[in-house]
Amino acid sequence: MAKKNGKNNTVNMSKSKAKREARKKAVAKDKRTKLMWKIAGIVAVFAVIAALAFAVGGKIYLAIIRTSPNSDMSAGLTADGKIDGVDAVSSIELVDYKNISVPADEVAATAEEVDEEINSTLESHTELSTDETLSIADGNQVSIDYVGTIDGVEFEGGSAEDYSLTIGSGTFIDDFEQQLIGHKPGEEVIVEVTFPEDYDNADVAGKDASFDVTIKGIMVTPELTDEFVAEKLSETEGVSTADEYRAKVENDFYEQHLEDYLTSYIMDNSTVKSYPKKYLNTLKSILKYDDTQMAAYYSQLFSGYGMTYENPWDTRGEDIDDELSYEKELVTRAKEEAKTNMVYQAIFEQEGLSIDMDAAIAEMTEENGEDYVTNIKNTYGDGYMAQAEMKTVVTEYLMDLYK
Repeated sequence: MAKKNGKNNTVNMSKSKAKREARKKAVAKDKRTKLMWKIAGIVAVFAVIAALAFAVGGKIYLAIIRTSPNSDMSAGLTADGKIDGVDAVSSIELVDYKNISVPADEVAATAEEVDEEINSTLESHTELSTDETLSIADGNQVSIDYVGTIDGVEFEGGSAEDYSLTIGSGTFIDDFEQQLIGHKPGEEVIVEVTFPEDYDNADVAGKDASFDVTIKGIMVTPELTDEFVAEKLSETEGVSTADEYRAKVENDFYEQHLEDYLTSYIMDNSTVKSYPKKYLNTLKSILKYDDTQMAAYYSQLFSGYGMTYENPWDTRGEDIDDELSYEKELVTRAKEEAKTNMVYQAIFEQEGLSIDMDAAIAEMTEENGEDYVTNIKNTYGDGYMAQAEMKTVVTEYLMDLYK
């Protein structure tokens, strides 16, 4: 029975009713728990479905955007080297390429590069000298004949003729090389050495040997003199004195720096208004073909080291590590290539320039031979060759503006 407690009529719940309420709460809690698990299960199923959809969708997306390689280097070009169906002048906002302020200090030849080029030329004309007034010094390259004996008997691998040896290189055992220092071309020298105990050839390891050495000559690098230039460089370089050759080297570097500066400035400061989609896709295909060929070449080159290049993007650096990132990079590279080609074409057309492919091919044939030209034509095609000639003509035009 319930009891009244004063005028608020507060009711104290019976024990049986309290139990019923507790069961109702427990049932309700159990229902909520089951509902939560059911929802969680549904969410998990949807998550799996979403993941599968994403994976499948990714494959479908890649299948849609995947570039097919194309070996036709002239694809997308007309026979005269222009981008097919593209008005380059209206597609590019060209910088004012006729009024570029060229910083003299950035295009001038440096003393270091001039000296390096001259030294390289001199070294390419190094010759064997038999001048008997010369003496072998450390670091010299010499030509020698030698016959080695142990206890008066020649041994296998101990003889050679016209052997090129750099003194101080450590190529020969013991102090063989040092014993030649101070001797002159034409001299015969007895060199005494001892083979190391751990020498590869057990038959001679640890034994004393004697070498009869004939000094054939010393390799000598010429100096830059008027006589050297007149004899060796006048025909190929069109100069007759040392001063003229140095001036030519300086001017060659200046022109190269100027060309690099002008082309970089024009490319950096010109803007593409619209990219031709068809041409971009063509360039992507050509770029992918090049990458595929490069990957195959690297695989063959490094196969002995256990290195393989299975994908065209394997040669593109660490940042390009899957097909999707590679396809994105292809777009970037294609746009860069398209911009370059469109800029050259726009200047070419805007200035009314022209090319003479017959003259260009004749010159190429004279310099390299018919087989070379035939191979170039078969490899690159008429359009690509004409485009290359167009770029040459534009470059010459720009250089004439600023030289």
